[in-house]
Amino acid sequence: MKPTTIKWIDRRVGVLVCRVLSTINLLASKVQQNSKTHKILFIKLIEQGASVLAYSALKEAVEKVGKDNVYFLVFKENRPILDLLNVLKKENIIEINNDSFFLFLKDILKALFLFRKQKIDACIDMEFFSRASVIIAYLTGAKKRVGLFSFTSEHPYRGNLITHKIHYNPYVHVSQYYLMLVKALEEKPINEPLLKKQVSEYKTTLPQVKMPETLLAEVKQKLAIPSDSSTIVLLNPNASDMLPLRRWDTKNFEDLMNRIQNSYDKVCIIFTGVEEESNKIEKIIGNNKSPYIINSAGKTSLKELMALYQLSNLVITNDSGPGHFASMFKTQVIVLFGPETPDLFAPKGEHIHVIYKNLACSPCVNVFNHRFSPCTDNVCMKSISSEEVFNKIKQVL
Repeated sequence: MKPTTIKWIDRRVGVLVCRVLSTINLLASKVQQNSKTHKILFIKLIEQGASVLAYSALKEAVEKVGKDNVYFLVFKENRPILDLLNVLKKENIIEINNDSFFLFLKDILKALFLFRKQKIDACIDMEFFSRASVIIAYLTGAKKRVGLFSFTSEHPYRGNLITHKIHYNPYVHVSQYYLMLVKALEEKPINEPLLKKQVSEYKTTLPQVKMPETLLAEVKQKLAIPSDSSTIVLLNPNASDMLPLRRWDTKNFEDLMNRIQNSYDKVCIIFTGVEEESNKIEKIIGNNKSPYIINSAGKTSLKELMALYQLSNLVITNDSGPGHFASMFKTQVIVLFGPETPDLFAPKGEHIHVIYKNLACSPCVNVFNHRFSPCTDNVCMKSISSEEVFNKIKQVL
């Protein structure tokens, strides 16, 4: 399903279902909510990059109840990064097919049957005011349901289905927020809003991933990376139509490619992306026939892409999954932010370098509008020049 379709269903159907379930919840008998937690389910259907930021939260949950007792519900296309993190058991990662509403509903019902059979007693709703996720959390039968609650704020309505209610704080980085959700399981839900502790107490760590040497060699051969390359720079134009507001103009990438090639000797520039982006990347490369310019779009698996991050010296990307993926390695990463704020969503690490213009209208993609902006002119990204990015490259290379 397209993001706009998911949004429409969440708004039109989700509100009604939340009202009905909230009424049922109100009439139901009260249960003990501060008992010991035995099995935890994370619900985060969208965004692979979020899985990287959730690393500390996942580790905390495993430490709390054991690896066998932690589950994760996710859209099938976002599962691979969870497998790569290797924190959870593969059979405990439950994927949902969202190619159509019918397949989505079918897999959700199947998952709910599994969760009830496993007697999940705690749900961590990682979505930002999504109705679908809180509905799923309630239908699992879990007695503890942790997530964002609007209280007196005018956030998107999603009923009264959360037991451990977290107040949305726009000044807390997402990685800390995810960890807070797990920590909230220890709190009594009567002391609302949660959590009444200093944010500095929630220390997060970065996952450290290392790919096999054999895979690194295979990727070098597969992409025909020149053996005498002094440096490898990855450019992620993200030229698809999934996130148009976050996109940096392809002409900027073309100019950046030329600047790097003209200023550094034997630097291998590799463009990354999905298969659908390959033609647009070919237009960026144009008539440049240098063996040091490579279009890898659609030519690598996720593991091969991770190997490429490990091989590279620098990754340049807009605000998207690749920035978070590259953060798991020692690679220098330059991330271009526009319609969202790096204060909340930037990859973590000393090797992360953010370029952000901080316009008065930013962030226009936020939790209050389900991250759908009315903007049709992303000046926030257009204001970032290729010269500015190149100057940052000279600092970090």
